[in-house]
Amino acid sequence: MIGIKDVAKKAGVSVSTVSNVINGKKNVGEETRERVNQICKELSYYPNAAGRNLKSRDNKTILFNFSDFDRSFYLKIINGISDYANDNGYDLIICTNKSCEKNIRSNLTSGCIILDSRMKTDFIKSVATKQYPIVVLDRIVTHEYIKSIVVDNYDSMCELVQGVIDRGYKRFAFIGGLENTADNKERYKAFIDVLEQNHITFRRENYFTGDYREKGGYKAAKILMLSERLPEVLICANDNMAIGAMKAFRENGLKVPEDIAITGFDNCDLAEATGLTTVAIPNYERGYLAAQYLIENMQGNHNVNLFKISAKVKWRKTTSSKVR
Repeated sequence: MIGIKDVAKKAGVSVSTVSNVINGKKNVGEETRERVNQICKELSYYPNAAGRNLKSRDNKTILFNFSDFDRSFYLKIINGISDYANDNGYDLIICTNKSCEKNIRSNLTSGCIILDSRMKTDFIKSVATKQYPIVVLDRIVTHEYIKSIVVDNYDSMCELVQGVIDRGYKRFAFIGGLENTADNKERYKAFIDVLEQNHITFRRENYFTGDYREKGGYKAAKILMLSERLPEVLICANDNMAIGAMKAFRENGLKVPEDIAITGFDNCDLAEATGLTTVAIPNYERGYLAAQYLIENMQGNHNVNLFKISAKVKWRKTTSSKVR
């Protein structure tokens, strides 16, 4: 099997030079770049970005990478991506976690939408080229061939928390998601900023770490209930954790919102069914937009300007007004 060392030997250059050509780095002279690419063709060496640069522009398949199947909002995003791709004659490959790197470096796809916080930004930058554009969701990456689409977490969380305060709630607890994610950082900052603007003190001991899953919210609520004095309202960084917390409250005889109010973030299907106050993210639409921008970039309509998606609060029965 032909490898990168074979290409380097025939081209009379180092392996690192071949790697730089493969990854679209600009620190290689044009003559050397052309020679390496020509030898890749001669040796049929197409395992990664070089293959993408050399293959036909007629490839009409896009890749979607996400973290796992546990969070229901992914399906809506996939539906949006799939609808736009199908309407425009493109196929879709879906993968998770480690398999994404392998698929990105293959000849199977010509562009990728990434929604996986574990996919390193440096890796994403290393594989994005004019011939292989990328769209990232829920993170901002500055790069010539990467389009970022993010939810306006800050403003929507501010609207939610201010509305809760206006309804008479003063004692707060917060269940955060994965702490290294941009979503969690923005939502928590908005939460703290609004409390400070309303001169409400928040004790860090009332911050609980979750993992965006129902089980994480359930465990955090169990710990919260060990306190001698419950908060009046629990703000959760997503719906799944809020639903898990409500389950723990019910098991312990607490009523929502009579004993403790609760909010989520996402507006998943169960949020409406359970009457959960939350922030509605248009997930189908952001999947559709991600596919639209990716395919336009694949077709040469270059656009990598940051796109922010607005989200609105859905007020439901878990945060009824009360006078204190």
